Amino acid sequence: MQKEKTGSKIKPSTSNIVFNILAYSLVAIVSIVCVLPFLLVVSGSFTDNGVIVREGYSLWPKVFSLEAYKVIFKNPASILQAYKMTIYYTVVGTAVGLFMTTMTAYVVSRKEFKYRNIVTFMMYFTTIFGGGMIPWYLLYANVLNLKGTAFVIWFPGITSSFLVILMRTFIQSSVPDAIAESAKIDGAGPFTIFIRIVLPVLKPGLATVGLFLALGYWNDWYRSSLFSTNANTYELQFYLYNMLSSTTALKDLAVGATAQIESIPGQSMKMAMAVIVTGPVLLFYPFVQRYFVSGITVGAVKG
Repeated sequence: MQKEKTGSKIKPSTSNIVFNILAYSLVAIVSIVCVLPFLLVVSGSFTDNGVIVREGYSLWPKVFSLEAYKVIFKNPASILQAYKMTIYYTVVGTAVGLFMTTMTAYVVSRKEFKYRNIVTFMMYFTTIFGGGMIPWYLLYANVLNLKGTAFVIWFPGITSSFLVILMRTFIQSSVPDAIAESAKIDGAGPFTIFIRIVLPVLKPGLATVGLFLALGYWNDWYRSSLFSTNANTYELQFYLYNMLSSTTALKDLAVGATAQIESIPGQSMKMAMAVIVTGPVLLFYPFVQRYFVSGITVGAVKG
């Protein structure tokens, strides 16, 4: 005669309790360490500049002030233009980069591609040895004559060898060769297989690579510093960097500086710029976090 099941719970062992306490404590400490710098940045952006200079930063504004944001948005048309161009570079570059990266990774992941190992080695080789910055600059500025255009800001960053190899790993882990072979027997062409079979199962991989691309475009300022000849093509990061550099130069070079120059909130402006730049990323990241976490673990366990 079978014993009736009871609703009693299994009592956890002492070792499990100790492990859970240590694990949750460690997670809490790491979370606090990660959040505190951002809280200091936000607080500093709303703190009077003189208080920061005298007393340093604090988790709560000791003297609340919006002066930093007023100075940054004194010319709203320029900063909105920089925002618009950065959004344009990020959206177009990420979309084109995802397409190019995924298509390239799909080709080098197929066994029927005769030269896939050679192509993969050539891509990997570029991660170790490169031509350097000067040939890279001369290629876009002189040979292709793209300096001063918006195209040269987003085109060089559409893909990288690392992202192609990463996406190839996603495809090999998510799409068995047997499925592609079955579709080929049924008459599907390579592009049909890619669109209708491969892409639908690559959401974690697309989110991961897309996040890398989008963050790279959003945080970039280097290409604007090299190729932009018109302020209308500036990226947001480079525009804010220019504003801060101009403010610092005025303070350093002014002899008998006027009260207007001395009143520029340099320290709080730095914090306000960081908030303006990171704000959209913080709003966007929660929507892709689930796919990103899944993506970075794809292929970690096979079985």
